[in-house]
Amino acid sequence: MMRIVLADDHVAFREGLKLLVNNQDDMEVVGEAGNGLEAIAVVNEVVPDVVIIDIGMPELNGVEATRRIKATRAEVKVVVLTVHSESRMIAAMRQAGASGYLIKECSASHLIKVIRGVREGKDHFHQPEGASHRRGAKEDQGGSAFDLLSNREREVLQLIAEGHSTKEIADQLGLSAKTVSTHRAHIMEKLGLERIADLTKYAIREGLSPLR
Repeated sequence: MMRIVLADDHVAFREGLKLLVNNQDDMEVVGEAGNGLEAIAVVNEVVPDVVIIDIGMPELNGVEATRRIKATRAEVKVVVLTVHSESRMIAAMRQAGASGYLIKECSASHLIKVIRGVREGKDHFHQPEGASHRRGAKEDQGGSAFDLLSNREREVLQLIAEGHSTKEIADQLGLSAKTVSTHRAHIMEKLGLERIADLTKYAIREGLSPLR
């Protein structure tokens, strides 16, 4: 029986996905998570075969969550199921260690087929229209958070965009308030932004923070 963890912040979508997976003779949902940090904790607790994860989730986005999961549980396969079809997002998830990337518009049968294939070691990545993901990744370089910012800066950016105070971010990441402020200044400089509101818009556009 293939053990599956679902990570998506939309409960209704997650429940529908759970029904689909549990209706398969060879699959079972053994854990669920509503944000990136929960996903990491659940994976470490139940050690599934496959994680189905969204990108835009609160607390920690799917890219950073996948990176952390693969760093400690390299044997766990990750399949991305998201609304983001941009080539830079596909490239970022591939780099983070994902084995599959699907758009939420895909059919249920295709999703199940990809999950089985990934478990057997077959990678599957959505192909953006008109370009391969490799060519698209090159075209997107220079303006993407995944090219311009460090892992830590992306974490700080997401938490800023979600309205957390400097102290809250410092406490969550185990940093000093001064270090968080320094990260914020570097982020704004690298992105050429001057207002916190612009950071929020940027984070949502880049898929680092879910649209509320």
